[in-house]
Amino acid sequence: MGSARLLLLLPGLAALLPADAAPCGAQRPDSSTATKLLGTWLYVAGAAQFPQHQGEMLLIDHAFLRLEPGASGQELLLSHYVAVGDQCFTNNLTYLEVAAGNATLVKDAKTQQTEGMLMNMSSENLLLIQYQMQKERTYLGQYLYARSLSISTADKEEFEQHVECLGLRAEQIVFAPWKTEVCRVKEAEGSDSPEAEPVAAVTAAPAPGTPWPGSAGN
Repeated sequence: MGSARLLLLLPGLAALLPADAAPCGAQRPDSSTATKLLGTWLYVAGAAQFPQHQGEMLLIDHAFLRLEPGASGQELLLSHYVAVGDQCFTNNLTYLEVAAGNATLVKDAKTQQTEGMLMNMSSENLLLIQYQMQKERTYLGQYLYARSLSISTADKEEFEQHVECLGLRAEQIVFAPWKTEVCRVKEAEGSDSPEAEPVAAVTAAPAPGTPWPGSAGN
């Protein structure tokens, strides 16, 4: 059923990441990086402080998102696909808001709340998104996307350093196995960027407990 924008929330998310919070001294990409973000990004791995989210990430076989320019020029629309079991889920709640000279933020299209932020990585072929949720304490999570699944050892080590900044260990990182083709990515004809080709995609939210890469969970 048609693509949708990136779903970052599961029901029950409370507090969201403040726009000015950048732990470990990491800087967020500014508006000059916006055009470099366009195209398809493959989900590589995630790590989260909230124990339930760690378990939920084990259910994901593969996922990817596609960024396209919005009509206003101040936002990038995200189409997101997540393979869980034999279904390819999509949803349409999120876009990236780009402000001149400011950070690129992950925003919720309905509530206009900031849900997370992009973090700088040394390679333009990597996309790191950080989230925060509030329950009895504050929980953080980070999710790594890349242009290709063949990332280098140095790329993995850099992601591990970001994860460790959250107080997690490298062994708590969950890598997507990419064993099925429930959601397919193919090379778009005449384009250098992969094109999403969802198979049996559904737009309804999955059952409670089903994760989304980049989700802060419930």
